[in-house]
Amino acid sequence: MSSAPTSRSDTTPPVEAESDRWLTRGVAGIGTASLLADVGHEIPTALLPSLLTSTLGAPAAALGLIEGVSDGLAGTARLVGGALADDPGRRRRVAVGGYTSTAALAALTGTATSVWQVGVLRAGAWAARGVRVPARNALLADVVAPAAYGRAYGFERMMDNLGAIFGPLLTLGLVAALGVRWAIGLSVIPGLLAAAAIVYAIRHAPKAEVRQHVPLRIRVRPVLRAGLGPLMGAVAAFELGNVAATLLILRATDLLRPGHGERTATSLALALYVLYNVAATAASLPAGRLADRLGEHGAVRVLTAGVALFAAAYVGFAVTGAHLAVLALPFVAAGTAIGCVETAQHTAVASLAPSQIRGSAFGLLAAIQAAGNVAASAIAGALWSAVSAQVAFLYLAAWMLLALAGLVFARRWPGVSSRADAH
Repeated sequence: MSSAPTSRSDTTPPVEAESDRWLTRGVAGIGTASLLADVGHEIPTALLPSLLTSTLGAPAAALGLIEGVSDGLAGTARLVGGALADDPGRRRRVAVGGYTSTAALAALTGTATSVWQVGVLRAGAWAARGVRVPARNALLADVVAPAAYGRAYGFERMMDNLGAIFGPLLTLGLVAALGVRWAIGLSVIPGLLAAAAIVYAIRHAPKAEVRQHVPLRIRVRPVLRAGLGPLMGAVAAFELGNVAATLLILRATDLLRPGHGERTATSLALALYVLYNVAATAASLPAGRLADRLGEHGAVRVLTAGVALFAAAYVGFAVTGAHLAVLALPFVAAGTAIGCVETAQHTAVASLAPSQIRGSAFGLLAAIQAAGNVAASAIAGALWSAVSAQVAFLYLAAWMLLALAGLVFARRWPGVSSRADAH
């Protein structure tokens, strides 16, 4: 087996001469887009169950089918979006189009008069959202110096997590004032503002490199051969244990219900979920700073720490009791862990992927994340129902341990032994 080179030439135009000048207008624009887009995304997502079951009279199975199809399309779209994003000029058009299409299609869900219309619009919005993800991540690498990738991706993740906090709060106010359909329709406003923020970032980015005849091809093998294979393997193991946060909420609700009743237990579980998002928001930027400070292995080291923290959190969910203060600990641990992991994953890919296939690298990462999350939630849910919640969370913790072993191996791999863009 031939090892990947430890350095390469990168034709991406330099953005900043000094690594401490990381919060460029481009980075600020992309971070703002992530915040606004997540606010716009949370509104129709939170109200979709009510629209389907209460307004349109659909059974719960319809919601599961629509979400399953939408998630599957989003995962496939991320691979396609990665191929599109390999070309610097094309990735900018895809980013703008993806944000605009997602906002419009999601908001139109509020006008649907039948279940099939909801399904088509939701699937279209999710596909557009999937296509834009690799383009946004590759664009972020265009607007900041390689030595500041950690801080840039940490800032973007922090802003995205802030959107996950503000979105549900805005949803509550809109529903109380205007009702479900109007609330979903008005989600187009933050969505279109997110598209405008991406346009702002592009206008403050270096001139796109002109590449002639860039074929539209999903480049999985070149990405793996570029030194990212072991890292992607470790990421895949992590994602197979990265369960949806809804299962964490369910665990808290089940534990708190006997002593507090259904309504109070639900409210307390949602408050713990807010705490999870606050922890993720607080951890993202410091995790990026640490990745930059630690140098060539920084991103992988931060990723390792985040995975280890997830393992501890899942063990906590398996053994904890119904005491609220004790139950808060694994929520904080998991929130801090996801802030570290997401930042470190993006930083590592941006640092190690050759610029000509950076879009494909982010597309592969996003597809692994989507597929792994679906498998993790499905299998953990089945174990929960068939055996117990404790067994489900210990199963997830086992995947974290496998991911840790994979990261140890990845750090010793020649292609991961240097931050290629830093040379």
